Amino acid sequence: MSRKYFGTDGVRGRVGEPPLTVDFVLRLASAAARVLAPEGGSVLIGKDTRLSGYMFEAALEAGFVAAGVDAMLIGPLPTPGVAYMTRHFGCKFGVVISASHNPYHD
Repeated sequence: MSRKYFGTDGVRGRVGEPPLTVDFVLRLASAAARVLAPEGGSVLIGKDTRLSGYMFEAALEAGFVAAGVDAMLIGPLPTPGVAYMTRHFGCKFGVVISASHNPYHD
């Protein structure tokens, strides 16, 4: 039986605790690239201003690039901005790193 890590609301949890570890995020990016952009292309990565966003951004970038997908780092940007810029730049898909309404340490 396979595990379900996320649904339409993304991966949830506390930073550094499974599944929100750097290793998991790197492997998730690689898998997402193979499914969402099997022919290559680019992905746009946005985030909120939490410090953990930089760590996960680097892991996502490494996973995507290792799978043959170029990563465009847009920096802090709200989710609608990531959606708009993904289409504007012709990226295959976009990713938002955010703890949403969780406390700053999540």
